Amino acid sequence: MYIDNENFDKWMERLSKKLSEIGQDLKSLINTDKILDPNDKILDNQDLAFLLKVSFRTLQRYRASGKLPYFMISHKTYYRAAVRP
Repeated sequence: MYIDNENFDKWMERLSKKLSEIGQDLKSLINTDKILDPNDKILDNQDLAFLLKVSFRTLQRYRASGKLPYFMISHKTYYRAAVRP
């Protein structure tokens, strides 16, 4: 298969952007020790919705109203299983 310079440049640009995104995601994961204690258990949307028997939209409303504390890593929402004072 032949790839001309223009298509190759576009492909390399997309690859570079994706690698930068992955690098940012890795940086956020590396810094999780500032967010989590070693004994903390975290839940994602699916886990918490199942435990509370509510929809994802209900979790979103709880987050928006401030009733449900959460944090995000790499555009994914997580919740602490234990309540902090």
